Amino acid sequence: MGSLGAVMKHPDDLFPLVKLKMAMRHAEKQIPPQPHWCFCYTMLQKVSRSFALVIQQLDTDLRNAVCIFYLVLRALDTVEDDTSVATDVKVPILIAFHRHVYDRDWHFSCGTKEYKILMDQFHHVSTAFLELGRNYQEAIEDITKRMGAGMAKFICKEVETIDDYDEYCHYVAGLVGLGLSKLFHASGSEDLAPDHLSNSMGLFLQKTNIIRDYLEDINEIPKSRMFWPRQIWSKYVDKLEDLKYEENSVKAVQCLNDMVTNALLHAEDCLKYMSALRDLSIFRFCAIPQVMAIGTLALCYNNIEVFRGVVKMRRGLTAKVIDRTKTMADVYGSFFDFSCMIKSKVDQNDPNAAKTLSRLEAIQKTCRESGLLSKRKLYVLPNKASYSSTIILILLIFLPIIFAYLSANRRNNELS
Repeated sequence: MGSLGAVMKHPDDLFPLVKLKMAMRHAEKQIPPQPHWCFCYTMLQKVSRSFALVIQQLDTDLRNAVCIFYLVLRALDTVEDDTSVATDVKVPILIAFHRHVYDRDWHFSCGTKEYKILMDQFHHVSTAFLELGRNYQEAIEDITKRMGAGMAKFICKEVETIDDYDEYCHYVAGLVGLGLSKLFHASGSEDLAPDHLSNSMGLFLQKTNIIRDYLEDINEIPKSRMFWPRQIWSKYVDKLEDLKYEENSVKAVQCLNDMVTNALLHAEDCLKYMSALRDLSIFRFCAIPQVMAIGTLALCYNNIEVFRGVVKMRRGLTAKVIDRTKTMADVYGSFFDFSCMIKSKVDQNDPNAAKTLSRLEAIQKTCRESGLLSKRKLYVLPNKASYSSTIILILLIFLPIIFAYLSANRRNNELS
């Protein structure tokens, strides 16, 4: 759970944090008993605790399909990310990966920690995959084939232009959006969403991760792999790694703001995609990560700490997003509030200030025109419950102490 200091500073985080902890324990109890499914859901929690939690929103059949889809693509990504694997070994594996999912005996040792376990015991994932309905299998195979080919292409190609950047993000994340839309449609719960909207859902998340993970990626051993497009960063520095040096702080923040402004291009498509969803469980599954993404962009914007360490939403705010994202009004509200947060940080001297403000205005206009902002729950701005939450928090901390003190006194009186 969040640290006591963070909870004292944001007391209205307390109950969402408690509910999140309970939900995580419930998710652990929901792990199926069969060895292959047990491995898959246990591994899902290890490689992505947040995804393991939001996936619980889905009905069983769709949840199983999405779980395997995620693990197959995570395994594919592990092969791509392992810079210790030679290119002439890596590329054929990426291209043929869609066939390996049908082979219960296939595995390839790469990656580290939990990702190595996933790769070494991939037969569990293949076994579970083969139990899915044929319509789910075909959707997963198709996306895996296209993604593997795209990853192989960019193993041998740098991200030079913004078009390259969009193409790379399409292969590694836009296709995830397309695949999920296919799985939702195959389940009979949703109409098939337009490809460009599904693609934007993936690109918004991927670009947020690429921005946030700059320092981790640039310092990767044995070799860094970066996806910030040269067309953007070359306007500010001669080499991408120069952004992390203190003497380039002003230019680094300007470049960062340029990257965030680029990511904001996809926000309106994401709102349109989510507004068309009918199934509540699918809606929450899609909406929670998108709200987390715009919240993360709001934290990263104009923040030099992106080049110094890890910038992420505090755990209490994450818990609040998971707890409060239940309707499209909540999504419009969160996008509006976080875009206001970014807007308040825009420096008029920033070279992209006008472009950033224009994109934020477009997002806010979409949110206002929904007519649902009056029904939104607040994520960023303090609400009236804060004071009462503080009192409750104090009571929760001190009541057990008072109770223990009184009990001890009673026992002492009885003994005397």
